[in-house]
Amino acid sequence: EVTGDPSVCPPLCPSLRRTPAADVLGRASSHRGEAGRINSPWRWNRRGTTGSCKTCWRDPATRRAPTAAIQCLYDEAVLSPSQLMAALGNYAAKAKYEQKVPPFYYRPTHTDCKLLREQWIRAKYERNEFEFIEKQEPYSAGYREGFLWKRGRDNGQFLSRKFILSEREGALKYFNKQDARDPKAVMKIETLNATFQPAKIGNPCGLQITYLKDNSTRNIFVYHSDAKEMVDWFNAIRAARFHYLQVAFPGASDEELVPKLTRNFMKEGFMEKTGPKHTEGFKKRWFTMDDRRLMYFKDPLDAYARGEVFIGSKENSYTVLSGLPPSTQGYHWNHGITIVTPDRKFLFACETEAEQRDWIAAFQRVINRPMRPQEYA
Repeated sequence: EVTGDPSVCPPLCPSLRRTPAADVLGRASSHRGEAGRINSPWRWNRRGTTGSCKTCWRDPATRRAPTAAIQCLYDEAVLSPSQLMAALGNYAAKAKYEQKVPPFYYRPTHTDCKLLREQWIRAKYERNEFEFIEKQEPYSAGYREGFLWKRGRDNGQFLSRKFILSEREGALKYFNKQDARDPKAVMKIETLNATFQPAKIGNPCGLQITYLKDNSTRNIFVYHSDAKEMVDWFNAIRAARFHYLQVAFPGASDEELVPKLTRNFMKEGFMEKTGPKHTEGFKKRWFTMDDRRLMYFKDPLDAYARGEVFIGSKENSYTVLSGLPPSTQGYHWNHGITIVTPDRKFLFACETEAEQRDWIAAFQRVINRPMRPQEYA
């Protein structure tokens, strides 16, 4: 299974930006943020590829790089004979085992958790899910019902709870008792997100589900002992989101909708923070950067955030600075960060310089991105 890891895949020549040659097979991720797409509009001799896409060199019929493009790399002495044979073999296997992958199905990259990578391979080669559409029913039927172990909001214990996902009702619900008529919570598909968090939850199948309740983020932590069951739930949520967005944005293409189905958090970790007057002592909190929402919790597995900070763009007078104002007192960690907003300054402190750099980079990426119209609301 080629992953696009430069240590595994032979690079192209320097003039082609040393992109892994496996990209020609559509193996590496990064084209519009999705796995399985070709990376960039290369400029190289495309003998025999007159029918390929001029933007990213994919065959318009199969959405994959044509074998002639692979042969071209061999002709240009980029691939050795053994690499050429491996490339052609991988391309043929991809055409067979990935011929009917639904657009909403998550294609993992080498940076994803082991569970997603392993189940992707098993779905292709053991269960043949993408050769026979009927095998995709567990996550594509528009309705799913089953039991998951859910962490209690107050006591922290994981208890078995009944979950129902219904595209028709536009919601994911869970029930505290098996015979209960009314759900304990109703999570609208419109604001639903799911991301695997095995380390945080302490289970290899741990999934964090978030949704908006009264415009505040609510976290639910679940797992299942069966890896396939958990991945099926994850892709069922993505399928429900996909069909919801198709209705909400009827003119949008699959490529535009797929990145909106689920998202991983940009950054998580502990920092210290102080209050709005900057005279309170600094307290250690767990921070989660979810797009433009910076949320902080007393514990990483808290159901609700203690607070949320909206991070706007530089056009709206948002900036991030390294360090704290000279008069600041009460912090224990020495690597400060100041976020300037139109209303106030937020002061944070990191334990290490490396964490400070990573947080500043995450904030800067968001601040440099122009705000969308819906984000102003």
